[in-house]
Amino acid sequence: MNIVKPSIPKGTRDFTPTEMMRRNYIFDTIRSVFHKHACLPIETPSMENLSTLMGKYGEEGDRLLFKILNSGDFTQGVDFNESDMTPNRLATKICEKGLRYDLTVPFARFVVQHQNELTFPFKRYQMQPVWRADRPQKGRYREFYQCDVDIIGSTSLLNEAELVEITDEVFGKFGIAITMKINNRKILSGIAEVIGQADKVTDLCTAMDKLDKIGQDNVCAELLERGISQESIDKLMPVFSFGGQDNVEKIEQLKGILAGSEIGMKGVEELVTVLDYVKDMGLTTDLEIDITLARGLNYYTGAIFEVKAKDAAMGSISGGGRYDNLTGIFGLKNMSGVGISYGAERIYDVLNELNLFPDEILTPIKAIFINFGKEDEKYALAGLRQLRNAGIPSEIYPDSAKIGKQMSYANAKAIPFVIMAGENERNSNTYTLKNMGTGEQQQLPIDKIIEMLQ
Repeated sequence: MNIVKPSIPKGTRDFTPTEMMRRNYIFDTIRSVFHKHACLPIETPSMENLSTLMGKYGEEGDRLLFKILNSGDFTQGVDFNESDMTPNRLATKICEKGLRYDLTVPFARFVVQHQNELTFPFKRYQMQPVWRADRPQKGRYREFYQCDVDIIGSTSLLNEAELVEITDEVFGKFGIAITMKINNRKILSGIAEVIGQADKVTDLCTAMDKLDKIGQDNVCAELLERGISQESIDKLMPVFSFGGQDNVEKIEQLKGILAGSEIGMKGVEELVTVLDYVKDMGLTTDLEIDITLARGLNYYTGAIFEVKAKDAAMGSISGGGRYDNLTGIFGLKNMSGVGISYGAERIYDVLNELNLFPDEILTPIKAIFINFGKEDEKYALAGLRQLRNAGIPSEIYPDSAKIGKQMSYANAKAIPFVIMAGENERNSNTYTLKNMGTGEQQQLPIDKIIEMLQ
């Protein structure tokens, strides 16, 4: 019989205990900030109806959706013709469900379905995996976790400022220096209007979103392919060369560029309001206006954000924005929201690259009892129970093996303290505590050991 070597799909990963302890540190840190800001947790299913997902992320998003074949004979009762032999058309014939691409669209669906149970404005967080049929590469996986926070049911720009504050706190706790880029989709609509391509704003955003990856020349080539004239592209040159020493100068430049666009000027006004809120809140976040920031997702309508680590070679580690019409797709109009998503995988890679994981998260087990067998084992179990009742993570070696083997086990798991409970300890109602780092040993009552380990 041929034995098939076990493997996992490309773009997915197993996580070792060490990796999981580091990942849990990330999730726990982010969750603590969400709780501090009065956000409530929800979860949604891993798969959604394709009708929920398709058409919400643009052409590229639809292409990257993982579709799930219908159960049983998925071809039964289905008529196929040549025009159906494209991936998206074929999917509508033989797939009813897909793995979620992000957490925002499922959240919009959730809000519509549960609107009568929620109190608005509703502040939610969600930390779950998402899937994209993308080409795996460094920092980009097919299965990855997002940590989302959204505020829905309010148009106040104070919510945008709170997301900046949450972001500042999250990365401050991690010790990661960041630049938070900000733009507004209304500004991009204004730019499209000023260059005479108001109906091509989606094409403009899709191409501009790739500027960092493919460069100005390739963006211009893509715009031409998308039907935007060379004359209009020439008018985009001030946007590509847009600069300024600070955000105040950039705002003045924007007012000049967008003077002929009402929607563009509205975007500038919103940008100024958010910046003023951030200043009034006393935040020192490095917030930078970037009018080439587009974020490719079609549902954004207002402010858009992107976060990059200053000291690590990594792309965006967080992003989000304002969406006004997303729940309207599912039948609930006038429900504006704004949210931001933190990419756990990329944050992990940055923390690892910068050596910012705290050492103590890798030593969750504080003590192990050596197992001498028989009566000594019973005595050790009594002490173990007291440690655990005091909230100290601890264990006992399950077999009365040689002491060297038990000590090697403690070393391999980086357990800082070993507790010996032999005949001498039993007779004196004490335990011997050994510090594995210093080699120091003390014979103490269990309550003193608990005090030291706490």
